[in-house]
Amino acid sequence: MLLPLLAFLLGTAIVGAAAFALMPSRAVAIDRRLEELTSSRTRDDGDEPKTRFEALVGIVKRVGEKAPRSPKELGNLRLRLVQAGYRRDEALPVFFGMRILFAVLLFALAATPLVMKPNIMLGLLGLALGYVLPGMVLARLAKRRAHRIQLSLADALDLMVVSVEAGLGLDQAIQRVGQELAFAYPDLADELRLVNLELRAGKARAEALRNVADRTGVDDLGSLVTMLIQTDKFGTSVAQSLRVYSETLRTKRRQRAEEAAAKTGVKMVFPLVFCIFPSIWVVTIGPAAIKFIKVMVPLANK
Repeated sequence: MLLPLLAFLLGTAIVGAAAFALMPSRAVAIDRRLEELTSSRTRDDGDEPKTRFEALVGIVKRVGEKAPRSPKELGNLRLRLVQAGYRRDEALPVFFGMRILFAVLLFALAATPLVMKPNIMLGLLGLALGYVLPGMVLARLAKRRAHRIQLSLADALDLMVVSVEAGLGLDQAIQRVGQELAFAYPDLADELRLVNLELRAGKARAEALRNVADRTGVDDLGSLVTMLIQTDKFGTSVAQSLRVYSETLRTKRRQRAEEAAAKTGVKMVFPLVFCIFPSIWVVTIGPAAIKFIKVMVPLANK
């Protein structure tokens, strides 16, 4: 009777010891579970749309790679893409692909009976519009980004003046300002981060500063870069130069605001004439005109 009981106990002990030895630790089990939850959540929420978007971008990129390109146009277009904030290598073929697909789409909508009566002339007009419109949108995006950088430049200069006067060098001040402005002004902070990376890679400070002026296309930033290069060349005080330029920049920004306020009256003429005055005329003269017609039409028929 004791032999089966001892065999059962021995087998249970062996199985329990093996299970305990093969069981992962608590930390490993928690990490594995968190990884499973994170991967499943990412797969459920973001992977499928991201995969579809990447597939669509890949199709547009392949179309753009087959498009004919003008060497004269490539330099200006690449510079415009960089000024708009698109620096990756595939930005250029994606732009060409979007231009071609958009032009073909507008031509198909106008020249085929999908939406309206087919019209070849309207299709050709849509083809030309689809080819030109992406460039206009890109120019608008670059202009908006340059405007955001221009508005953030005064605050960045004030912070740079404080950093330089506190004892930091110009390179360290640029790095510090880029870190501090990352939340408020991400465009300018990204450009300053690129300047810091170029300096770490071994580029000369003058070249790195000229590159940031070319990437943004902001005239005030170009003037600041010229001032910093001259200050570095002649050995004058960087803090004093930054303070003077900061005051000048704030004066220019106030003058731009005054100029925009002075133009408001002229710009309001067209909405007033074409939108507001007709409504006022309908409300004020409409009832009198209706009554006049009711009285004069019977008299005219007699």
